Amino acid sequence: MTAARRLLLDTHVFLWWRGEPARLPAAVRSSIATSDVVFVSAVSAWEAAIKSSLGRLDLPDTFEAGVLASQFERLLLTFTHAERVVRLPHHHRDPFDRMLVAQAQAEGLTLVTHDRLLEPYDVEILWA
Repeated sequence: MTAARRLLLDTHVFLWWRGEPARLPAAVRSSIATSDVVFVSAVSAWEAAIKSSLGRLDLPDTFEAGVLASQFERLLLTFTHAERVVRLPHHHRDPFDRMLVAQAQAEGLTLVTHDRLLEPYDVEILWA
């Protein structure tokens, strides 16, 4: 397996990287560690904040602190990303995952995810 060079981690993958790296296959951990750039979206921070406020997620630090400690890049949400969602087929109803697909498409990134519902989208995926 060759390492994808520009990655976008979905929310679960980022949280696993930070707190439960053994949940990620060794090849995925290696790809993340050796990629030229790894992005984590502000969309994931938003999703984590909502889950945290509902008591479904407990973060040891701020989401952003985890991104910076991992030496990943923050991917901000742009109007281009938001407007791209309108062109996505409704294979998946989760608005956070749909936005991550739109961001990966717009930025030419490989999406790292375990969510098989994303498979039908026209985006390069590294399965976690």
